[in-house]
Amino acid sequence: MGNDDKRIRAIELLKAKAHELGRLPKKSDLSPEEVCFIKQKLGPFPRALEAAGLKPVTKPSAALLSKQKRRRAALRRKLAKKQEGELLPSENNRMEDMK
Repeated sequence: MGNDDKRIRAIELLKAKAHELGRLPKKSDLSPEEVCFIKQKLGPFPRALEAAGLKPVTKPSAALLSKQKRRRAALRRKLAKKQEGELLPSENNRMEDMK
């Protein structure tokens, strides 16, 4: 059984328990072995509930925050380059004259 298969199995376990209970499952609703398996594959219990789609995401992941930060930095660099080009048109003309 691959890692993705085990992750899917952990998600299905949570979803089945939620359907059976008619509410969000708690750690106490599951056996210690099931809780351990879920936490191994999906992380802390609140994040596991989010991964299973049973609970809305409350905190963005570090990877998502990092991606957003890189996009903002790239946008700032692009805008700075554009402003630099607009501020120095005489330099651009000199470069064309040298060709």
